[in-house]
Amino acid sequence: VMGLLRMGRLVNFVSHSVIIGFTAGAGILIAFKQLKHVFGLPIPQGSTIPKIIQYIVQHISETNWMVLAVAAGTFIIALLIKLFIKPLRRYYMLLAMILGSVLALILGGSGNGIETVGELPSNLPPFQVPDFSIANVKQLSSGAMVLALLGLIEAVAIGRAIALHTHQRIDGNQEFIGQGLSNMVASFFSSYAGSGSFTRSGVNHQAGAKTPMAAIFASVFLMVVLLIFADYASFLPKAAMGGIIVLVGYNLIDFHHIKNVYKSSGRELIVLGITFFGTLFFDLEFALLAGILASFFFYMERTSQPNIAVLGMSKDRRLINLIRDENAMECSNLKIVRIDGSLYFGSIEKIAAFFSQLYEKNEMQYVLVAADGINFIDLAAAEWLTNEIRKWQKNRGGIYFAGLKLVSQDVIRKGGFFEKMGDGIFFKDKKTAISYIHNKLEVPCKEQVFTECRVENP
Repeated sequence: VMGLLRMGRLVNFVSHSVIIGFTAGAGILIAFKQLKHVFGLPIPQGSTIPKIIQYIVQHISETNWMVLAVAAGTFIIALLIKLFIKPLRRYYMLLAMILGSVLALILGGSGNGIETVGELPSNLPPFQVPDFSIANVKQLSSGAMVLALLGLIEAVAIGRAIALHTHQRIDGNQEFIGQGLSNMVASFFSSYAGSGSFTRSGVNHQAGAKTPMAAIFASVFLMVVLLIFADYASFLPKAAMGGIIVLVGYNLIDFHHIKNVYKSSGRELIVLGITFFGTLFFDLEFALLAGILASFFFYMERTSQPNIAVLGMSKDRRLINLIRDENAMECSNLKIVRIDGSLYFGSIEKIAAFFSQLYEKNEMQYVLVAADGINFIDLAAAEWLTNEIRKWQKNRGGIYFAGLKLVSQDVIRKGGFFEKMGDGIFFKDKKTAISYIHNKLEVPCKEQVFTECRVENP
């Protein structure tokens, strides 16, 4: 339903830094969750990373060195094939698993405590129609909505993390529809709500998967294994699988992009860090939401401080920021300012403070706003603009706009503010606006800044 309602755009609010932090944290989490199979220690299920480290340190003497040898051997074999044997690179995981299993047999197998996957079910889940009673629907609907939203965000976040390497385009709506259909069908086979898996997605990607057909083939092969080869698959050593998954977890850490974030933006680094540590020490859903909220906070902080530049005429007859050219000249009756950013409830305070300061100085009759950089004006900003323009029209000369996009005038026109502001304050370009304002000047210009300026006769 969310996909059909085109709510896939929600995933656009998961920023690049959130994805990188989430991926790196998930990679480390995946690797740590496999350490019980790597060291052969009975680490309690569901232990957090600090608990895993504590348990390993306290029980390091109990390490099963045969298990560790199988895990390390599988890890090294996979790494060597991936790095140095190009023709076999695509199959490095499969080959490492096979050779790791052989190594486990050489080292004594289960006789030396090397655990295997064990007996697998040799049949498929039974078909059963769920209970669609009204009582069940009422009881489960609210929880289902929360699970759906969190599962979808997590799945798309995983997809976008993989897309950083594959350069594929992620269609959020298609992802929502696909995951919804898969869960609907799975519910008829006693399945619980499913979402994306970082471990399986990472293995799939690093095994060379390019299209969604890889998942279909994997599912078909899994069915074949369960129905025909379940007895043979049961001999796969957990240590070999652990070694492979540790390598997958490490490869999920994108050091290149982390370095770029570190160099380019302190705010983005904080977002990355919040998501990264949230993934390590809290639920994945909490980490994603915390990262998204941090991104929103910094975005609102940035957009609430639009750049306001005072412009002057340079020697080569160009309007330029006075900060960049101290010799640029200003008209004594007209202040030209450029606003870069949206005018909305969050940015009004800074803009209002600038205009109040300008008004109190009592130096200028007119203000011309170079509005090319204004992309949006909301209702609160439109109301403030109306009051400010009226104040200047009553006690000064007025405020005018040049180059304001039509889309930015949408709220002003539909809300009836256009008439309240008065006619003739919006111009297509600065030259036309300056010419119009020049004709309204009551006091002649002291400096010949613009070609339209009047110079008093001697």
